Amino acid sequence: MPKTEAELNEFLADLGISVSTVRHPPLFTVADSQGLRGEIPGGHTKNLFLKDKKDNYFLVTVGEDAVVDLKQIHHLIGAASRVSFGKPEMLMELLGVIPGAVTVFGLINDTEGKVKVVLDQALMSHDVINGHPLTNEATTSIAAADLIRFVEATGHDPVILKVS
Repeated sequence: MPKTEAELNEFLADLGISVSTVRHPPLFTVADSQGLRGEIPGGHTKNLFLKDKKDNYFLVTVGEDAVVDLKQIHHLIGAASRVSFGKPEMLMELLGVIPGAVTVFGLINDTEGKVKVVLDQALMSHDVINGHPLTNEATTSIAAADLIRFVEATGHDPVILKVS
């Protein structure tokens, strides 16, 4: 079973990471998010769950306004071929979330380390990063340095690249 938002918060607290979370109606797109989340400071994320032809999976987390060239990104992230979006079933299996709720916090569910995480350099220039806490009905704010600590604590090696 995928972890719950409460289990995520407990994991973060055990790491000594403090976060703040704002509740809102479900958000499925960046446009929804910009219109309904209110004024939450910091960098807001857009997450791309990608796979290559060898079934390698990637979570690419960029700023909400970032433009990513999906025809070329495979060169940057070390994919074996051009990439496509991963299927919803694999998204649930690996990250424990549904389309519209894709989040870097989903790495807590990838206990076998099958997903390579790529954080965009421009996004990581923000002091605070905002993402869904395993549900698209809330936004959680976390310090950028603490986000790196979280990713590492899930057993992943965060790669920070200029992908946008």
